[in-house]
Amino acid sequence: MSEDVKHRFDELYKKAIALGLSKEQISTLHALKEIRSSKNIVWPIIIYVFRVVIVLTVLLTLVWCLNWPVRNEKMLAVWFSFLGVPEDEIFKEECILESSDTFADTFRPPIDCEFCRGISKVPRVSNIVPEEFEEKYAYGGQPVIIVDGMKNWTALKSFSFKFFKDIYKEDSPALANIESNCQFFPYKTTFKNLGEVFNMSDDRAHMKDGSEPWYIGWSNCDFSAGNILRQHYDRPYFLPHVSESSKTDWIFIGSPGYGAHMHIDNVGLSSWQAQVTGTKVWTLEPPPECYFECSKQIKVTIKPGEIFVLDTNKWYHSTLVIGNEMSICIGSEFD
Repeated sequence: MSEDVKHRFDELYKKAIALGLSKEQISTLHALKEIRSSKNIVWPIIIYVFRVVIVLTVLLTLVWCLNWPVRNEKMLAVWFSFLGVPEDEIFKEECILESSDTFADTFRPPIDCEFCRGISKVPRVSNIVPEEFEEKYAYGGQPVIIVDGMKNWTALKSFSFKFFKDIYKEDSPALANIESNCQFFPYKTTFKNLGEVFNMSDDRAHMKDGSEPWYIGWSNCDFSAGNILRQHYDRPYFLPHVSESSKTDWIFIGSPGYGAHMHIDNVGLSSWQAQVTGTKVWTLEPPPECYFECSKQIKVTIKPGEIFVLDTNKWYHSTLVIGNEMSICIGSEFD
């Protein structure tokens, strides 16, 4: 309260006393009650600020103890531990809401249609040198099929449903998808993880029992299994010399009559996908913003021994396994 206001208040107070009002009567005035209540607001504000400072201090201490930047799984681990969830069960907790591909695709930023403009079919090439592949196909968005892409690969004779079932041990993290880098794609099947897939009988896997067709995919997060896999395939001979493939193997297996729905990926790089067994039909479509500038749809058939190179981050794509043989496809990203 300023000195001028205090002086004026004192004058009014003295006049009120002189006019015969008692101190008790003055204290009941509504204006004085408001002045007292406004003075009492200061302490609640001070207490609130003090609490905020305490909370921020605790949070900063946690950040410092957990090493900045704090990874999401560390914060989740602290939270679930607080709730009493055992440490070995933390990453088995299911998400409340499933991630929606449609939601992600809808809010994908538009891209330049130059990558698909003028493309109406997928060329098939062989004996292509890395320099030519880099110039024509590696980074421009033009899909291509390398018909002799699996030269000297033993995967063509070794890979089968039983082969994959055998290389994953019972304690493999890939079977339960309990680690953050283990991804499993059930598509429209009812499988919850890779373990359930490998629990199928051979008759069920090959639809000999009259069951429905199936198709799944996963990213390999088992280093032991990965070492076995790479004994049966080499770095594709046509990749640019300066290019490196991702250390993650992507495997897709399925029976005839099924495949992946139309979608677009969010992996950041182009990829090569080697068709080891079975035959698969790919359907490619440009993103919506390019519908009036590019071919509406391109279909291509990939046969055993061929490698399909495609930027799945730009092209919408779906697959369908045809023929009578189970489809096995392995691939990786490249920079």
